[in-house]
Amino acid sequence: EVRLVESGGGSVQSGGSLRLSCLTSGFTYSSYRLAWFRQAPGQEREGVAVIDEYGDTTYADPVQGRFTVSQDSAASTFDLQMSDLKTEDTARYYCAADWRPVEHKDLLLGIVPPIYWGQGIQVTVSS
Repeated sequence: EVRLVESGGGSVQSGGSLRLSCLTSGFTYSSYRLAWFRQAPGQEREGVAVIDEYGDTTYADPVQGRFTVSQDSAASTFDLQMSDLKTEDTARYYCAADWRPVEHKDLLLGIVPPIYWGQGIQVTVSS
């Protein structure tokens, strides 16, 4: 059984930083896409960032240059470092994983939603 569990959320002031981590278990594929999504109240879920088995990354335009996705294969985790946070980054953040060779943009745009999802974790940015 594949499980994804997020940690590291919380509240921070605008301009601050947070690091989210996603612990995976049961996900033992050599080819993969590991992604972060977010959903703010009353808004649709949106893709944030994705990393693949080659370490190639893709970011959504609103977070480009502020967020960094990374992975630690030995620890079975992948992280989202968020810097220069803005109030509009407030949302519930979800980590997701997929073994299929999906194009990064198709994953982030929701054209091909990931197979596995975490429960989500709240990030609140105050002004």
